[in-house]
Amino acid sequence: MNIQPFIREIGRGKDGSRSLSREQAKELMGIILDGHANELQIGAFCIAMRVKGETPEEMAGFLDAVHARLHYFTTRPHEKPPIVIPSYNGARRLPVLTPLLGLLLAKEGFSVLMHGSSTESSRISSQSVLNELGYDQVNSPKTLKPGELAYAHTNVLSPALEKLLAVRKTIGLRNSAHSIVKLIQPIRSLEGLTDHKPFLVTSYTHPEYAASMRKTLEITNGDALLLRGCEGEAVADLRRSPAYTAIKQGLIFAELESERGSISASELFSGELNASNIATYTKEILNGTRPTPQPILDQIKLIKSVCQ
Repeated sequence: MNIQPFIREIGRGKDGSRSLSREQAKELMGIILDGHANELQIGAFCIAMRVKGETPEEMAGFLDAVHARLHYFTTRPHEKPPIVIPSYNGARRLPVLTPLLGLLLAKEGFSVLMHGSSTESSRISSQSVLNELGYDQVNSPKTLKPGELAYAHTNVLSPALEKLLAVRKTIGLRNSAHSIVKLIQPIRSLEGLTDHKPFLVTSYTHPEYAASMRKTLEITNGDALLLRGCEGEAVADLRRSPAYTAIKQGLIFAELESERGSISASELFSGELNASNIATYTKEILNGTRPTPQPILDQIKLIKSVCQ
């Protein structure tokens, strides 16, 4: 189990590096996750992939390795698929409403698993908002019920993947793990395979990731809603509906263009931006004393249509 041959392939610079096959990428990520690479080698991997960029085939191989080692949540067969929402960016200019999206989907009868970890201390995280709402993070995998939302730290799903995410704090740059966590599917049915795989609601931050994430979802036969994130979060902006790509069994189900909005964020949320105020705003929408922003209603409607 030697990482050096892979580093030689991917580490020759932007023009000289060569991409790995899906099987090679799976082997490489397996070496890292299983603790067979030292810190210097992991740093070299992170920088090399940052310079080269991950291909969809490499991402598929990385996901194969991660999925073989994940600690899975479970669900029982149900008419609605469980929904997975990664939440890693948080927000600093707008309220982070990923918890609102998850709770509204739970009210629709979906089992919802949110997972994340704080990657930027200057941002308000979904976890902090959920804590204000009385939702403690789940400390071990469990069986999710219809209509239930659970939040799990990445460490619950994969300590090794969380360790790779944390390399950012040392070298100051994102690495492949930050893309992997937005594509993992950490739910399995107690009864084995069913008609409903987990449905992923995920996002990208930069346009170049839209095509690569979409292709990765196609290669891995995914069911997902992919959108341009609101400050990187997989929830529609308060002010407008983003562009969406809905994917079912790896095939494009629907593509919607973004819509311009005429409402400012301050018209919808005027309080100081902190976890407590965002939680209050979320509760007011959930109990009906404040209307749900139309872009989020549209997002939920699209999710329901794809999941039928």
